[in-house]
Amino acid sequence: MSETVPRACVMGYPVAHSRSPLLHRYWLKANGLAGTYEKAEVTAEDFPAFLQTLGARGYRGGNVTVPHKEAAFRIVGRHDAAAAAIGAVNTVWHEGDRLVGGNTDAYGFAAHLDASAPGWVERVRRAVVLGAGGAARAVVHALLERGVDVALVNRSPARAHEVAAHFSDRPRAHARGELAPLMAGADLLVNATSLGMAGRPALDLDLERLKAGAVVYDLVYVPLETALLRSARQRGHQAIDGLGMLLHQAVPGFARWFGVTPTVTSELRALVESDIRTTAGAA
Repeated sequence: MSETVPRACVMGYPVAHSRSPLLHRYWLKANGLAGTYEKAEVTAEDFPAFLQTLGARGYRGGNVTVPHKEAAFRIVGRHDAAAAAIGAVNTVWHEGDRLVGGNTDAYGFAAHLDASAPGWVERVRRAVVLGAGGAARAVVHALLERGVDVALVNRSPARAHEVAAHFSDRPRAHARGELAPLMAGADLLVNATSLGMAGRPALDLDLERLKAGAVVYDLVYVPLETALLRSARQRGHQAIDGLGMLLHQAVPGFARWFGVTPTVTSELRALVESDIRTTAGAA
Protein backbone atom coordinates (compact mmCIF):
# COMPACT_ATOMS: atom_id res chain seq x y z
CA MET A 1 0.00 0.00 0.00
CA SER A 2 1.85 3.08 -1.27
CA GLU A 3 0.80 6.64 -0.58
CA THR A 4 2.17 10.15 -0.41
CA VAL A 5 -0.46 12.04 1.59
CA PRO A 6 -2.30 9.97 4.25
CA ARG A 7 -5.97 9.49 3.33
CA ALA A 8 -8.99 8.33 5.29
CA CYS A 9 -12.71 8.41 4.60
CA VAL A 10 -16.18 7.87 6.02
CA MET A 11 -18.19 5.12 4.34
CA GLY A 12 -21.96 5.16 4.44
CA TYR A 13 -25.18 5.44 2.46
CA PRO A 14 -26.22 8.17 2.42
CA VAL A 15 -23.13 9.99 3.65
CA ALA A 16 -23.61 13.56 2.42
CA HIS A 17 -24.46 14.97 5.86
CA SER A 18 -21.77 13.15 7.84
CA ARG A 19 -19.94 15.49 10.19
CA SER A 20 -16.85 13.28 10.35
CA PRO A 21 -15.03 15.28 7.63
CA LEU A 22 -15.63 18.47 9.62
CA LEU A 23 -13.94 16.95 12.69
CA HIS A 24 -10.99 15.32 10.99
CA ARG A 25 -10.23 18.22 8.66
CA TYR A 26 -10.26 20.54 11.68
CA TRP A 27 -7.71 18.33 13.43
CA LEU A 28 -5.53 18.03 10.33
CA LYS A 29 -5.35 21.82 10.09
CA ALA A 30 -4.97 22.37 13.85
CA ASN A 31 -2.04 19.94 13.99
CA GLY A 32 -0.40 21.16 10.79
CA LEU A 33 -0.64 17.72 9.20
CA ALA A 34 -0.71 16.77 5.55
CA GLY A 35 -3.65 14.47 4.95
CA THR A 36 -7.15 14.22 3.56
CA TYR A 37 -10.42 12.91 4.93
CA GLU A 38 -13.13 12.23 2.38
CA LYS A 39 -16.73 11.07 2.06
CA ALA A 40 -17.31 7.74 0.30
CA GLU A 41 -20.95 7.10 -0.46
CA VAL A 42 -21.15 3.34 -0.90
CA THR A 43 -24.28 1.25 -1.29
CA ALA A 44 -24.83 -1.92 0.73
CA GLU A 45 -24.29 -3.93 -2.44
CA ASP A 46 -20.93 -2.32 -3.18
CA PHE A 47 -19.68 -2.00 0.39
CA PRO A 48 -18.00 -5.42 0.84
CA ALA A 49 -15.81 -4.96 -2.23
CA PHE A 50 -15.07 -1.34 -1.35
CA LEU A 51 -13.98 -2.19 2.19
CA GLN A 52 -11.89 -5.17 1.11
CA THR A 53 -9.97 -2.96 -1.34
CA LEU A 54 -9.67 0.06 0.95
CA GLY A 55 -5.87 -0.06 1.01
CA ALA A 56 -5.64 -0.47 -2.76
CA ARG A 57 -7.77 2.66 -3.07
CA GLY A 58 -5.13 4.57 -1.14
CA TYR A 59 -6.84 4.80 2.27
CA ARG A 60 -5.12 4.12 5.57
CA GLY A 61 -8.56 3.44 7.03
CA GLY A 62 -11.79 5.16 7.77
CA ASN A 63 -15.05 5.42 9.61
CA VAL A 64 -18.05 3.21 8.94
CA THR A 65 -21.51 4.64 9.42
CA VAL A 66 -25.08 3.52 8.72
CA PRO A 67 -26.00 1.11 7.31
CA HIS A 68 -22.63 -0.69 7.13
CA LYS A 69 -21.46 -1.19 10.74
CA GLU A 70 -22.57 -4.82 11.05
CA ALA A 71 -21.39 -5.69 7.55
CA ALA A 72 -17.98 -4.26 8.40
CA PHE A 73 -17.90 -6.45 11.49
CA ARG A 74 -18.28 -9.53 9.27
CA ILE A 75 -15.71 -8.42 6.69
CA VAL A 76 -12.66 -7.28 8.67
CA GLY A 77 -9.83 -9.66 9.47
CA ARG A 78 -9.64 -8.85 13.17
CA HIS A 79 -11.74 -7.04 15.78
CA ASP A 80 -10.59 -4.98 18.72
CA ALA A 81 -12.10 -5.84 22.11
CA ALA A 82 -14.80 -3.17 21.93
CA ALA A 83 -15.98 -4.21 18.46
CA ALA A 84 -16.08 -7.85 19.53
CA ALA A 85 -18.18 -6.96 22.57
CA ILE A 86 -20.53 -4.60 20.74
CA GLY A 87 -20.88 -6.61 17.53
CA ALA A 88 -20.34 -3.67 15.17
CA VAL A 89 -17.43 -1.80 13.58
CA ASN A 90 -17.29 1.97 13.13
CA THR A 91 -13.54 2.45 12.60
CA VAL A 92 -11.11 0.50 10.41
CA TRP A 93 -7.35 0.60 9.94
CA HIS A 94 -4.58 -1.58 8.54
CA GLU A 95 -2.05 -3.64 10.46
CA GLY A 96 0.27 -4.81 7.73
CA ASP A 97 -1.96 -6.28 5.06
CA ARG A 98 -4.77 -7.08 7.49
CA LEU A 99 -7.81 -4.84 7.91
CA VAL A 100 -8.75 -4.37 11.57
CA GLY A 101 -12.15 -3.22 12.78
CA GLY A 102 -12.76 -1.32 16.00
CA ASN A 103 -15.64 0.35 17.73
CA THR A 104 -14.94 3.73 19.32
CA ASP A 105 -18.49 4.56 20.43
CA ALA A 106 -18.00 3.14 23.92
CA TYR A 107 -14.73 5.05 24.23
CA GLY A 108 -16.43 8.24 23.07
CA PHE A 109 -19.28 7.85 25.55
CA ALA A 110 -16.98 7.25 28.53
CA ALA A 111 -14.45 9.91 27.51
CA HIS A 112 -17.21 12.51 27.26
CA LEU A 113 -18.52 11.53 30.69
CA ASP A 114 -14.98 11.79 32.06
CA ALA A 115 -14.69 15.31 30.65
CA SER A 116 -18.19 16.49 31.60
CA ALA A 117 -18.60 14.83 34.99
CA PRO A 118 -15.13 14.24 36.46
CA GLY A 119 -15.16 11.52 39.11
CA TRP A 120 -18.45 10.10 37.88
CA VAL A 121 -17.23 6.51 38.32
CA GLU A 122 -17.06 7.01 42.10
CA ARG A 123 -20.62 8.35 42.16
CA VAL A 124 -22.36 6.14 39.60
CA ARG A 125 -23.12 2.68 40.95
CA ARG A 126 -26.33 1.99 39.03
CA ALA A 127 -27.27 3.11 35.53
CA VAL A 128 -30.42 2.79 33.48
CA VAL A 129 -29.93 2.61 29.71
CA LEU A 130 -32.90 3.10 27.39
CA GLY A 131 -32.75 1.26 24.07
CA ALA A 132 -31.47 -1.98 22.61
CA GLY A 133 -29.74 -0.99 19.38
CA GLY A 134 -26.09 -0.53 18.51
CA ALA A 135 -25.77 2.70 20.49
CA ALA A 136 -27.19 1.00 23.59
CA ARG A 137 -24.70 -1.86 23.19
CA ALA A 138 -21.83 0.62 23.11
CA VAL A 139 -23.07 2.41 26.24
CA VAL A 140 -23.60 -0.87 28.09
CA HIS A 141 -20.08 -2.02 27.16
CA ALA A 142 -18.56 1.24 28.41
CA LEU A 143 -20.45 1.12 31.71
CA LEU A 144 -19.69 -2.54 32.38
CA GLU A 145 -16.00 -1.81 31.71
CA ARG A 146 -16.17 0.82 34.48
CA GLY A 147 -17.86 -1.57 36.93
CA VAL A 148 -21.32 0.00 36.82
CA ASP A 149 -24.44 -2.08 37.47
CA VAL A 150 -26.58 -1.67 34.32
CA ALA A 151 -30.32 -2.02 33.82
CA LEU A 152 -31.24 -2.16 30.13
CA VAL A 153 -34.79 -1.02 29.40
CA ASN A 154 -36.59 -1.44 26.09
CA ARG A 155 -40.17 -1.44 24.83
CA SER A 156 -39.54 -4.98 23.61
CA PRO A 157 -38.35 -7.05 26.59
CA ALA A 158 -37.25 -9.84 24.25
CA ARG A 159 -34.91 -7.45 22.46
CA ALA A 160 -33.50 -6.21 25.77
CA HIS A 161 -32.82 -9.79 26.88
CA GLU A 162 -31.19 -10.55 23.51
CA VAL A 163 -28.78 -7.62 23.90
CA ALA A 164 -28.09 -8.46 27.55
CA ALA A 165 -27.20 -12.04 26.62
CA HIS A 166 -24.51 -10.70 24.29
CA PHE A 167 -22.37 -9.63 27.28
CA SER A 168 -20.57 -12.07 29.56
CA ASP A 169 -21.05 -9.66 32.49
CA ARG A 170 -24.73 -9.37 31.75
CA PRO A 171 -26.75 -6.24 32.35
CA ARG A 172 -30.25 -6.72 33.73
CA ALA A 173 -32.96 -6.57 31.05
CA HIS A 174 -36.31 -4.92 31.77
CA ALA A 175 -39.52 -3.93 30.02
CA ARG A 176 -40.51 -0.26 29.79
CA GLY A 177 -43.19 -0.80 32.42
CA GLU A 178 -40.46 -1.47 35.01
CA LEU A 179 -38.72 1.85 34.42
CA ALA A 180 -40.14 3.98 37.25
CA PRO A 181 -38.73 1.95 40.18
CA LEU A 182 -35.42 1.53 38.36
CA MET A 183 -35.09 5.30 37.98
CA ALA A 184 -35.54 5.75 41.72
CA GLY A 185 -32.25 3.94 42.31
CA ALA A 186 -30.32 5.18 39.28
CA ASP A 187 -27.26 7.41 39.47
CA LEU A 188 -27.16 7.73 35.68
CA LEU A 189 -29.94 7.69 33.08
CA VAL A 190 -28.93 7.29 29.42
CA ASN A 191 -31.19 7.67 26.40
CA ALA A 192 -29.62 5.45 23.74
CA THR A 193 -32.69 5.53 21.49
CA SER A 194 -33.36 7.90 18.59
CA LEU A 195 -36.45 9.29 20.32
CA GLY A 196 -36.16 13.04 20.69
CA MET A 197 -34.03 13.40 17.58
CA ALA A 198 -35.13 15.96 15.00
CA GLY A 199 -37.80 14.35 12.85
CA ARG A 200 -38.53 11.61 15.39
CA PRO A 201 -41.17 11.44 18.13
CA ALA A 202 -40.20 12.84 21.53
CA LEU A 203 -39.10 10.54 24.32
CA ASP A 204 -42.11 10.28 26.59
CA LEU A 205 -40.47 10.09 30.00
CA ASP A 206 -41.42 11.61 33.33
CA LEU A 207 -38.36 12.25 35.50
CA GLU A 208 -40.40 12.59 38.69
CA ARG A 209 -39.09 9.26 40.04
CA LEU A 210 -35.46 9.82 39.04
CA LYS A 211 -33.03 9.75 41.94
CA ALA A 212 -31.93 13.19 43.11
CA GLY A 213 -28.43 13.98 41.90
CA ALA A 214 -28.60 11.53 38.99
CA VAL A 215 -26.86 12.47 35.75
CA VAL A 216 -28.98 12.44 32.57
CA TYR A 217 -27.16 11.70 29.30
CA ASP A 218 -28.96 11.87 25.94
CA LEU A 219 -27.03 10.45 22.99
CA VAL A 220 -29.18 12.61 20.70
CA TYR A 221 -27.50 15.88 19.71
CA VAL A 222 -29.79 17.15 16.94
CA PRO A 223 -31.32 19.20 18.51
CA LEU A 224 -28.55 20.05 20.97
CA GLU A 225 -31.09 20.40 23.77
CA THR A 226 -33.73 17.67 23.69
CA ALA A 227 -36.90 17.75 25.74
CA LEU A 228 -35.31 15.14 28.03
CA LEU A 229 -32.27 17.32 28.73
CA ARG A 230 -34.40 20.42 29.21
CA SER A 231 -36.57 18.59 31.73
CA ALA A 232 -33.49 17.23 33.51
CA ARG A 233 -31.95 20.70 33.86
CA GLN A 234 -35.22 22.13 35.16
CA ARG A 235 -35.21 19.45 37.86
CA GLY A 236 -31.61 20.19 38.84
CA HIS A 237 -29.93 17.17 37.24
CA GLN A 238 -26.67 17.46 35.33
CA ALA A 239 -27.67 17.06 31.68
CA ILE A 240 -25.18 15.92 29.03
CA ASP A 241 -25.90 15.92 25.28
CA GLY A 242 -24.55 13.43 22.76
CA LEU A 243 -22.37 15.84 20.78
CA GLY A 244 -19.37 15.23 23.03
CA MET A 245 -19.63 11.51 22.37
CA LEU A 246 -19.46 12.20 18.62
CA LEU A 247 -16.34 14.33 19.08
CA HIS A 248 -14.53 11.96 21.44
CA GLN A 249 -15.29 8.80 19.45
CA ALA A 250 -13.42 10.31 16.52
CA VAL A 251 -10.14 10.63 18.44
CA PRO A 252 -8.80 7.03 18.23
CA GLY A 253 -9.33 6.74 14.49
CA PHE A 254 -7.55 9.99 13.73
CA ALA A 255 -4.61 8.88 15.88
CA ARG A 256 -4.31 5.59 13.96
CA TRP A 257 -4.54 7.13 10.48
CA PHE A 258 -2.54 10.31 10.95
CA GLY A 259 -0.20 9.49 13.85
CA VAL A 260 -1.23 12.27 16.23
CA THR A 261 -3.76 12.05 19.08
CA PRO A 262 -6.04 15.06 18.65
CA THR A 263 -7.72 17.11 21.35
CA VAL A 264 -11.43 17.81 21.71
CA THR A 265 -11.54 21.57 22.23
CA SER A 266 -14.26 24.14 22.86
CA GLU A 267 -13.42 25.60 19.45
CA LEU A 268 -14.13 22.26 17.75
CA ARG A 269 -17.40 21.89 19.63
CA ALA A 270 -18.45 25.42 18.64
CA LEU A 271 -17.65 24.61 14.99
CA VAL A 272 -19.87 21.51 15.03
CA GLU A 273 -22.61 23.26 17.00
CA SER A 274 -22.70 25.94 14.31
CA ASP A 275 -23.01 23.26 11.63
CA ILE A 276 -25.85 21.60 13.51
CA ARG A 277 -27.73 24.87 13.82
CA THR A 278 -27.41 25.66 10.13
CA THR A 279 -28.09 22.21 8.68
CA ALA A 280 -30.75 19.60 9.26
CA GLY A 281 -28.63 16.57 8.26
CA ALA A 282 -27.83 13.60 10.47
CA ALA A 283 -24.26 12.76 11.51
